[in-house]
Amino acid sequence: MLNLQAKKWPGKLREVSLGKAGLRVGGGTGLPLHTHEAAFPHRPLLALEVTDIDPPRFAPTLRAAWEGALGKPALAAERAVKEHGADLVMLHLVGVHPDRGDRSAEQAIADVGAVLAAAGAPLIVKGPGVSEKQNDVLMRVAERFAGEGLVLHSACQESYKTLAAAAVAYGHVLVAESPIDLNIAKQLNILLGDASVDLDRVLCDPLTGGLGYGLEYTYSVMERIRLAALGGDPMLSCPVICLCGEDVWKAKEVWVPEEKAPDWGETAARGIHWEVATALALLAAGADLLVLRHPEALRRVRRQLDTWFPRG
Repeated sequence: MLNLQAKKWPGKLREVSLGKAGLRVGGGTGLPLHTHEAAFPHRPLLALEVTDIDPPRFAPTLRAAWEGALGKPALAAERAVKEHGADLVMLHLVGVHPDRGDRSAEQAIADVGAVLAAAGAPLIVKGPGVSEKQNDVLMRVAERFAGEGLVLHSACQESYKTLAAAAVAYGHVLVAESPIDLNIAKQLNILLGDASVDLDRVLCDPLTGGLGYGLEYTYSVMERIRLAALGGDPMLSCPVICLCGEDVWKAKEVWVPEEKAPDWGETAARGIHWEVATALALLAAGADLLVLRHPEALRRVRRQLDTWFPRG
């Protein structure tokens, strides 16, 4: 019989506190899911995405799951936490984009306040994409909700200084976004540290490819990030957040009607399967926080997590 020694690593993941209540993520001392040989003080967290406007790019089967709450972020956030069991919520400010509504910072602030009140859970606030307006809106949101421990998504290598200053000044968590590249992920964290950002208040978003659309590349980079962190590299030891739903629901497989591809199975079920399969792969690669879109996908992933990390 083999007598395998437990693997001991010189490094570990940082622990990051989210929200005023101090929900924590990270802290693992070993490879993902290696609960037989490593400590994982905090199991991976699951979030659901809600939007400030009725999202025109949601697939019909996804829209059906949020019927009555699309474009109503407070109602959707309340459902996400109280009905669907999300640990936290991501408010995606889609409508702030100049080409999708050009909503103002004041409207974004009102939506963030309504979602915080309705959900009663930590909140990720995602801008509409890297731009001067995103930085301005997220800065205004950060200032208005100082001390709430919001997660600001996201800072990137080309544009990080404004959000770095907001996170430091107003006590928020910052997401560092890199384009599926370990070296850029590390360099961005170095830049954030030089800008006085405490890396214990940073999550790493390596960008996510969905099943069949770059997932294997994402997996490889995440695996390398985790190995570097456990090997003792403090610049790559931040917990990883993956926006799983955003990429999954772009795939043609979740859109094509079953009458056009009968051998692919029922359309409504197919999208959920696609999201769950992607989510489980990302967890195996080292995701510490997953943002999903379909409530049923979250329920299924949570059931699997319960088998890996039983609740006390």
